Amino acid sequence: MAGQRFAQYIVPLVNALKELGNSGTPTEVRDTVAKNLALSDRQLDEQLKSGSSRFVNDVHWARFYLVKSGYLDSSERGVWRLTEKGLREKFTDKLAQEIAKKVRFDDRLKSQTNNKEIPEDQIAPSDLGGLLTGEYRADLLELMRQMPPDAFERLCQRFLREAGFQQVEVTGRSGDGGIDGKGLLQVNPLMNIQVLFQCKRYKGAVGSSEIRNFRGAMTGRTDKGIFITTGSFTADARREALRDGAPPIELVDADKLVSMFEMLELGLKPRRVLDIDHEFWNEFF
Repeated sequence: MAGQRFAQYIVPLVNALKELGNSGTPTEVRDTVAKNLALSDRQLDEQLKSGSSRFVNDVHWARFYLVKSGYLDSSERGVWRLTEKGLREKFTDKLAQEIAKKVRFDDRLKSQTNNKEIPEDQIAPSDLGGLLTGEYRADLLELMRQMPPDAFERLCQRFLREAGFQQVEVTGRSGDGGIDGKGLLQVNPLMNIQVLFQCKRYKGAVGSSEIRNFRGAMTGRTDKGIFITTGSFTADARREALRDGAPPIELVDADKLVSMFEMLELGLKPRRVLDIDHEFWNEFF
């Protein structure tokens, strides 16, 4: 059952947050969970049919369960944080299963299909919704993967502009080492940094060799690069991106890309979603 697989990360996720001082970025939390569970590269590189990372997806589903149950807040600032309720609770594997079961039941009621399972081949939903509101994330990703290469480059250009970059140009051409474009990131009123980017409509995982090739193409031009993909990155690629002594490369995988489109409301129309307030109804039962 998908819910049981997601629930196995609830306790490790909470323990990771406590280790990080009760809050952390998604990357910090995932890295801490992977370290504490001693997960192998093979486990970290496993993919869903969609091409997304199974580990990343499962951890985000576990976080979704905790948010819906009030143990984590639904911060939109990219930081996961334990609530007072979460700090007080003593988490066990039994409680994790109960949390997953309850959230899944609530979402079934919302979808009005009592037998509907959470698809395992779906990016974890956003904080404010359940099964129904989460479905657009997989659709959005599929739209990106179906685009022609030049159209995806223009989409990434628009995405970077919306994210605050200036003078974003698509420069992709053969023999350019995979560099698809460049832009200026304003650090402060007195300083701009040139950033090169590469964007790939992958369904699979980007390996370390592609990160090294991209960094090689950056040499002598800039010390900052962004690699954007609709797929995922292998554990070795993530290590290569942050290798000591080499210019760091920012990695934007499918999950982060979709999350950024949500934050920017780029190509998405927001809608209001209401959830049952169980604390209100408890006094009547």
